[in-house]
Amino acid sequence: MKVFSIFGTRPEAIKMAPVVKELGKHSEIESVVCVTAQHRQMLDQVLELFGIPPDYDLNLMQPNQSLAQLTAKALVELDVVLAKEQPDWVLTQGDTTTAMVGALAGFYRRIKVGHVEAGLRTWDKFQPFPEEINRKIADAVCDLHFAPTEQSRDNLLRESVHSSSIIVTGNTVIDALLEVASKNYDWSSGELAAVPRDKRILLVTAHRRENFGQPLVEICQALKEIAARFADVQVVYPVHLNPNVQQVVQAELGDIANITLLAPLDYLPLVQLMKASYLVLTDSGGLQEEAPGLGKPVLVLREVTERPEGVAAGTVQLVGTNKDRIVAATMRLLTDAAEYNRMAQAVNPYGDGKASQRIVESLLSFQK
Repeated sequence: MKVFSIFGTRPEAIKMAPVVKELGKHSEIESVVCVTAQHRQMLDQVLELFGIPPDYDLNLMQPNQSLAQLTAKALVELDVVLAKEQPDWVLTQGDTTTAMVGALAGFYRRIKVGHVEAGLRTWDKFQPFPEEINRKIADAVCDLHFAPTEQSRDNLLRESVHSSSIIVTGNTVIDALLEVASKNYDWSSGELAAVPRDKRILLVTAHRRENFGQPLVEICQALKEIAARFADVQVVYPVHLNPNVQQVVQAELGDIANITLLAPLDYLPLVQLMKASYLVLTDSGGLQEEAPGLGKPVLVLREVTERPEGVAAGTVQLVGTNKDRIVAATMRLLTDAAEYNRMAQAVNPYGDGKASQRIVESLLSFQK
């Protein structure tokens, strides 16, 4: 059985790495890896960390390309590769343009498609944009839906997906997280050398397209106020390379002593920083899953989330992008030990670290 795994961004690579490694353990499976390099530098360091050399690298990243340009280019180039390889399965992950195009390219070639992390929904096609529609398209054409949670399974059933095609696996990000969190790391050199260890660290990531402009300004103003009020807090913000993020963040936060602005972190130091953090503020999807796995409360800088399990479990709180709401929620966790412990000690709903095994077992049993 030939399995063709497609991914292109760092989050996809992190979540697909355990699946690719699990595929490699089975002699009856030929595993082929194709990267689109939708994110070039951020993708490469994950491939290196997990020791995954791609068989195909489409290298599609171009400065300021539109979603239409990226989609068209990816679809044409993937079709050529799939025509050559003729795999039994195409595996895509998540909600990126790569994931959507990978599923569609497989469908056009009448190849069976498996969607890792299927069934996430906000029910608002512009939040997040374009991810909500990307994942709906992927789910519409795939043959096996690897849902990370029961909630994701219920979302798919609500869309009339047949129950026999849905397998609840847990999220593969927990598989990756547990592996990387166990690695040794030297803080005294490298990317985290400038981060003080004697303060409560607030890890921040904010880069979503729908937060460009005034929402990101409000996030930064909230961080500035928190830093001013709490001398024992160090805000650490790895800043996305997108100019829409860089310009705002550098202008608002570039000269504040207890705010450390870093270049985007490799996954190993990011996980180590998460382990050392007091809490996490993010508009990312992956960190909503990862931080609870390390016992860290998460404040989500979005109005809606496709990961409601964390909210229901109590590990995650939606605070949006309003400055006052962000400040109030953060202050509460910094000053109310009972509230902090309630969030930090809640059970992580995203899995047990064995999702990749379940995915590969499902592919093998589907063949029989």
